[in-house]
Amino acid sequence: MLFSSRIVCPCVVLSKPNSNAVQKLEEINRNYQVGILYLVSGDRYDGKEDFAVVLQPFLHNYFVPRVGSDISFFSVDCFHISDRAHSEMAVALWNNMLEPVGRKQAFNNFTYDRSKINCPSEASPFIFTKQNSLKSPTICSSSIPVWVPVVAGIVSLLAGITVGYLFLHCRQQRSNKKVKKLEMMGTLF
Repeated sequence: MLFSSRIVCPCVVLSKPNSNAVQKLEEINRNYQVGILYLVSGDRYDGKEDFAVVLQPFLHNYFVPRVGSDISFFSVDCFHISDRAHSEMAVALWNNMLEPVGRKQAFNNFTYDRSKINCPSEASPFIFTKQNSLKSPTICSSSIPVWVPVVAGIVSLLAGITVGYLFLHCRQQRSNKKVKKLEMMGTLF
């Protein structure tokens, strides 16, 4: 396959990182991503309870995997992607759907590792949309009553005021003693 791929698609297999063909592919990819971002951004698709459009940016920072002479991400025609690339992109897409909007991974490391598949959590057992990403997640339930932190805060404030007052009062007393001492010394001379 490597030999036939070199003939059919030399711009992918034999390309150098800064070649014109690769730069053109990356430019087309960037323009496409900007267009998609423009289409999805804004409020065009907001306000629907049963429909959402969410950009999954798992390939935002990569277009062609840079893996040296490994062309296993492409089919023989170098235009279509292989089952390996489909697998990698499926895992990345799934993981992106389980990440909140605004905190989605924008790359794929192409490791061919099934252990990197994420699962929904108890706190977020759903696919994230713009709407449910805005809701603050439940941090954790606590057995401490709500009034305890309030009382602890007030007690801490009062303790701080008391310590501050005592410190300043003691400092003033020392200062007064020094002044009296100096006055007495001044009367002796």
